[in-house]
Amino acid sequence: MKVGFSKVGFILAAAGSAVGLGNIWKFPYVTGENGGGAFVIIYLLSIIFIGLTIFIAESYIGRESRANAAASYQIVSKSQNKNWRWAGFQIFSGIVILSFYAFIIGWILNYIILSFTGLPNTLKEAETVFNTLVTEKIGLQILFHTIITLTIVYIILKGVKNGIEKLNLILMPLLAIILFGLLIYSFTLDSFSKALEFMFMPNWSKIDENAILAAVGQAFFTLSLGIAIIITYSASMAKDTNFIKSSVMVAIVDTTVALIAGVIIFSFLFAAGAKSSAGPGLVFISLPLIFASWGVLGQIIALAFFIALLFAGITSAISLLEPPLMYLMEKYKMKRKKATIIAGSFFYILGIFSLLSMSNEYGELLTFFGKNLFDWLDYLTSSIAMPISGFVTCIFLGFFTDKNRLKQSFTKYVPLTVFNIWLVLVRYIVPIAIVLLFLNKLGVI
Repeated sequence: MKVGFSKVGFILAAAGSAVGLGNIWKFPYVTGENGGGAFVIIYLLSIIFIGLTIFIAESYIGRESRANAAASYQIVSKSQNKNWRWAGFQIFSGIVILSFYAFIIGWILNYIILSFTGLPNTLKEAETVFNTLVTEKIGLQILFHTIITLTIVYIILKGVKNGIEKLNLILMPLLAIILFGLLIYSFTLDSFSKALEFMFMPNWSKIDENAILAAVGQAFFTLSLGIAIIITYSASMAKDTNFIKSSVMVAIVDTTVALIAGVIIFSFLFAAGAKSSAGPGLVFISLPLIFASWGVLGQIIALAFFIALLFAGITSAISLLEPPLMYLMEKYKMKRKKATIIAGSFFYILGIFSLLSMSNEYGELLTFFGKNLFDWLDYLTSSIAMPISGFVTCIFLGFFTDKNRLKQSFTKYVPLTVFNIWLVLVRYIVPIAIVLLFLNKLGVI
């Protein structure tokens, strides 16, 4: 008998999956690059009308099928056509993402150590510390990658109830406490009001088509869509769970964390007179430099910040491994331990090659057609596989499932009008948005 999530457990696990490096690292720097407030408004609208639409769709598929992602599409389809199993290809995207996500979490371990031993004091030193870690310190990166891999595997081996749910019941509240503490501290800074103004006062002159597509993309990817996580978790939710309410709550938690992280980080940046458009190096170059300038207090804040980032990364990482595990256990009747060892070995080894591709020593050997292996893995998952998966899910649920069954499931929890609006979104609006995003990622528009 499958051991599933409790109602609260599902929300925390799904929120733990959604709340990751994308919220605390990527959202602030993307917001900074696109001018702040106006971008945030477009992002929030994208969460409501695009992200939440797909999240609910994936929750429904998982809840109705109670099976792995590959089998889910066949079970929920009108004719239970076996060809719909191919829609479950997304289970492989997560494990590929995990291969490089794991060693990026390893970078955070390095900065937790630096919080004790001494953070860089100049911009040149901060850049050197980060670049040296990535391009030269292969052994240290592999060590951190191994530690993170073993941590993920240990949690996964405990199962849904005793591993994933129990971890999120601990880490998600701790993450909230740390972020709340950092937010309270940011209140005391003179730059806090400037951060609020930057985040929530729109400057529409900064917005162009690239900013709009970036907002849609951030909303799509921050909720862990298109990689089978929500389908897999929903398959293990309690049968009487209100999947629509749970989806909304996860979206609220995810968005709130992103906004709070943005306010905190911009308060820190503006307090130090730094630019908002620091880019991807914001967390690993700009912030450590700012923390160092605050002395002992800065070390304490740095430690709290990077621990929060570590918790967010771990909760997301374990969710990336669960979909392929569920597939291996159901399709090939594997024990959880064997499936975990196989999947864990795959992402661990691929991760080593990925981190080597950014090194000075092996970078050229692992570079193909102008991109190193890391860049290719990121590009193929985030720019190709995930948008295609989201598009397929919308078309599938909008046109190839039993509409009456779908309507009955929805109208248990929401009015018919809400269902009809959602159906229009999932059939027409969201697929068009995904196609535009996909074409933009490919450089067509």
